[in-house]
Amino acid sequence: MTPEKQQKLEALALRVREHIVRLSTDGGCFTGASLSCADLLVYLYSDFLNVRPDNLTDPTRDYLFLSKGHDVPALYGTFVELGFMSKERLDQHLSTDDHIYWHPNRNVPGVEFHSGSLGHLPSVALGVAMDCRMRGQDNKVIVITGDGELNEGTVWESLLVASAHQVNNLTLVVDRNHFQANVATEDLIPLEPLAPKFEAFGCEVRRIDGHDFKQLEAAFSALPFSDTKPSVIICDTVRGRGLPSIEARADRWFCNFSADEVAELLRELHSQEATTLTSETLTVR
Repeated sequence: MTPEKQQKLEALALRVREHIVRLSTDGGCFTGASLSCADLLVYLYSDFLNVRPDNLTDPTRDYLFLSKGHDVPALYGTFVELGFMSKERLDQHLSTDDHIYWHPNRNVPGVEFHSGSLGHLPSVALGVAMDCRMRGQDNKVIVITGDGELNEGTVWESLLVASAHQVNNLTLVVDRNHFQANVATEDLIPLEPLAPKFEAFGCEVRRIDGHDFKQLEAAFSALPFSDTKPSVIICDTVRGRGLPSIEARADRWFCNFSADEVAELLRELHSQEATTLTSETLTVR
C-alpha cells in the first residue's frame, strides 16, 4: 500500500468517525462498537468490494452483510462519504420520517439485509454465496460479526454447512473488540483461543490488526484463503477507537452525548486529547 493510499483511507475513516460522533446525541447510538469497525468498513467499500451507488441491483456485485447491525452508524458514515446517500439524510436519525435508526434497514440504498437480532446474517450470507456459485458467478460475499455475537449457535451452524459444501466465496470477518455489551468477552463467555475454533469448524483463518490498512489490504487481497474452505478474518480492534475518553470502556457501548460533549469529542478525534464526559452511561444486563 502506498503512503498516499494509506493517507487517503485514514482521512476517509476520520470523516466516518465524525459522522458516528454526530449521531451519538438526541437519542444516541452504539458509538463504541461503531468506532471499532469504521476502518474495516472504509477499506472494504472504498478499496475491495465491487459495490458502488450505480450497481446496487447488479447481480454481479459483491455483497456485504453487517450482522452486528448496531454498528450501522459506521456504515451510514461510509455510505455518505462514498456517495450512497446524502449527508443531510443523517439529520433524520431516529426520526419516524426516515429509516435511519439503530439498525440497518433495506430501505437505505446499499443495505443488503435487515439486521439487529444477532447471529442470523452468517446464514443469510451463506445462502447468497451458494446462490452466486450455483449461477457460475464469482461475487465476493462478506459477513461482519461481532465477537460477542459468536455466542450465537447459528454462527457456528452456518460455518458447518459452509465447510461441508466447500463454500470458498464466503468470508466471515470478526470485529474482535473484546466486549459484549457492557462486559468483556473473556469475563462472560471466553472465546480464546478463537482461531483454532474456526479451524475446527473447517475454515481457513487469518488474524490481523483491524485498524491497520496495510494488514487489511494484505488479508483481503489473499482471499479466498483456500479452494475448499470458507475464509475467516479475525480483526483485533479497540472499542471506541479514535476517542481516548471512551476507548476500551465497557460502559461506553451505547452513548447519548449532549451537544456540548459532541463538540468536544469532535475536537478529541483530531487532537487525541481525552475530554471529560458527564453524560450517563448505559448498563445492559
